Amino acid sequence: MVSKQIEARGVSDPKVLAAMRKVPRHFFVSEALWDQAYGDYPLPIGEQQTISQPYIVAEMTQALQPGEEDRVLEIGTGSGYQAAILAEIVFRVYTIERIYPLYVKTRKLFDKLHYHNIVTKYSDGTTGWADESPFDAIIVTAGAPEIPKLLVSQLSVGGRMVIPVGNHYSQDLIKVYKDERGIHKNSLGGCRFVKLVGEHGWRE
Repeated sequence: MVSKQIEARGVSDPKVLAAMRKVPRHFFVSEALWDQAYGDYPLPIGEQQTISQPYIVAEMTQALQPGEEDRVLEIGTGSGYQAAILAEIVFRVYTIERIYPLYVKTRKLFDKLHYHNIVTKYSDGTTGWADESPFDAIIVTAGAPEIPKLLVSQLSVGGRMVIPVGNHYSQDLIKVYKDERGIHKNSLGGCRFVKLVGEHGWRE
């Protein structure tokens, strides 16, 4: 998976590649899908949600420029796979899920896999996690109509955010960098994610 789907398409950060090799992706999908778990495509995880294709997970993780002392906020826990990849690299991951069955399932999985540096919360992720901010990086794993200003406010100076922005059907993967002068954005290319639902995203 890593050499053919990820390295071959330009992901080169050794920390990211090592994490992608280490985390057992099949544990994050149903047993019925284990034979497809390492394919280069998203898979359903229930509740009308998906686990992203491995390449997108690696690309987004590399774009965050994760460091070993970083505190990272993830909006949309989903299967838990993206959080687990980050947890292999950074000091602590804070992840928010709005769908209760997924929240419960992934918390149990993190405990089973001994990811004690992942902190979970059942809430509307579009409002962020003010009590734990500022964050060194924020990753949003669902498509937003625009970049939520509230999330930007929870980034530290020097912080990075990766977020899909667009309509219901397709988005651009945007990287945001925050410095003393404000925020700077650039596109990493097209993508397709489920909707970011919440107060500062799409309505139900």
